[in-house]
Amino acid sequence: MIQSRRGEFYGQTNKIINLEGIILTDTVYTHDKVDWHYHENAYFTFILEGSVIEGNKKETYNCSAGSLLFHNWEEPHYNIKPEGLTRGFHIEIEKNWFHKLEFNAADLEGSNYLDSLNLKFLMYKIFWETKLHDSTTPLSIQVLLLESLAQMQQHDKIKSIKKPAWVSEVKMILNDQFSDNLTLEYLSQSLNIHPVHLSRDFSKYFNSGLGEYIRKLKVEKALQLISEKKLDLTAIAHECGFSDQSHFTRCFKAVNGINPSLHRKILSR
Repeated sequence: MIQSRRGEFYGQTNKIINLEGIILTDTVYTHDKVDWHYHENAYFTFILEGSVIEGNKKETYNCSAGSLLFHNWEEPHYNIKPEGLTRGFHIEIEKNWFHKLEFNAADLEGSNYLDSLNLKFLMYKIFWETKLHDSTTPLSIQVLLLESLAQMQQHDKIKSIKKPAWVSEVKMILNDQFSDNLTLEYLSQSLNIHPVHLSRDFSKYFNSGLGEYIRKLKVEKALQLISEKKLDLTAIAHECGFSDQSHFTRCFKAVNGINPSLHRKILSR
């Protein structure tokens, strides 16, 4: 089986940044298929544009823009790239980085598809830092990466908790209808639980309040649409359920720290 060395991904490398124990790579994938292989280092893959199919010994993932994967070191997997542009952002972490910071990586084993909204937004922030690339970038990336790993461990703990049926039901409703004008009454009736119960317990399973979570879903969808480069920002605001472009810009900046026009500009660099 092929072993990929540090900074080695299968495509055209747009940019690579080497920090102490961390390697960040922005790559356009050029191989239609990459057979079974593994990487020397643990790493995140964050799909910036396009799509890719990735499989490991347990599962196969259909990854579109905004999808986030984590592989521990020497975890075998394969990739299939559909037609069209696919661009991935990778964050490799060397073992000595974990050891130096006394971070316990024992819980990070295997290959995982990460669906945490907070984790995805942290990945965008790390990507933006690589485009600034000033004297503060190494510190900012290290802090954001540590926060990402801590969030990942917290997310895994939440996933392991036995959840009531309404948790998966409300997640499906919100993912399908986030752009609608959802009300607490509608959600509680759909789930057959009391509004107070839903309001009180939602954050326990989603690490976010109900209203905040819906806004994050809207922003996540906007990020995907921006990557497709088909719609202008006004159309994206409408598609994602924002009342107007001003409301869209405020929410986007509140979640991400930058406005959507700047994100579009950074993505095209």
